[in-house]
Amino acid sequence: MGVIVRLYSNKRNDISRFLNSFFKLNNNKNEFMNLLEWEKKYQNPVEITEIIGTFIDNNDKYSINMWISLDSGVFININDNNADNVIRYIYERYPY
Repeated sequence: MGVIVRLYSNKRNDISRFLNSFFKLNNNKNEFMNLLEWEKKYQNPVEITEIIGTFIDNNDKYSINMWISLDSGVFININDNNADNVIRYIYERYPY
């Protein structure tokens, strides 16, 4: 199945700036320009811990909301209060 990460924003370039920074894109073509929402599916659930950590470390720079789905149809809003616990849970649930 895989897991899903969704980003939402009310500001046109915030998702673009965050994703370009996260993926370390240095090209002139901005594939994320003007996005107000973005979604990516990951086959390995542990991979999303990196984007969650980066999101929380930089959430004061961007007006973005992050939601993740580990189980079909159930989304969890990621914020300062639950990010560490969610990351720990992911590593406990998917230890390999």
